Amino acid sequence: MSRKNLSPARLEAFSDGVIAVIITIMVLELKVPALDGMAGVRAVLPTVFLYLLTFVQVGIYWVNHHYLLDEVEKVGHGILWANLIFLFSLSLFPFVTDWIGIKGLTHFSTALYAAVSILPGLSYMVLWMLVRAQSAVPPHARWGKQLWSLGLYLSAIPVAFYRPLASLALIAIVGVIWLLPPRVERPSGGDADNAEPIHAATANSTPENRVN
Repeated sequence: MSRKNLSPARLEAFSDGVIAVIITIMVLELKVPALDGMAGVRAVLPTVFLYLLTFVQVGIYWVNHHYLLDEVEKVGHGILWANLIFLFSLSLFPFVTDWIGIKGLTHFSTALYAAVSILPGLSYMVLWMLVRAQSAVPPHARWGKQLWSLGLYLSAIPVAFYRPLASLALIAIVGVIWLLPPRVERPSGGDADNAEPIHAATANSTPENRVN
């Protein structure tokens, strides 16, 4: 007897809950500085910047994970485990962010942060490949964008041992790359070879709601 496939909506709801917990844990790690006034603000600025950088990274993964699950036609065993590994990788962000908050922005702590940043990228790519293997809809992301991101993360590791701030800047560039909405291909005039790029956010909208 065949089992009914799991609903992508259930997978998305579970993932949203885990990501929400990850973000909540991160904000709880923000501590009021011992110093008062502007001295306290200056003391906490590095921690706030790192929290913002991590929040942007997790947020970008959440947005693109939403787009990716819209492409899922059926949830199989491989997708379930790949999604769990992806969520596990994201869950390491609060730990490594707190590490820098306690140890400071050292060469090692920054390199560790860059190394942890690679893990969600790799696991997301695996999940992306599994979804694309069974989906006929246009992809929300391309190979080049993902490979560029992994390359910047990898470059940030050795750079951290020379310039920790430059290493974080490379990671921030990845965030900028993914801030723009993903673009999908829509056939123009019935010719799939002359596809017109559009934003994925409008790919499923009705003609009445689209701006001509």
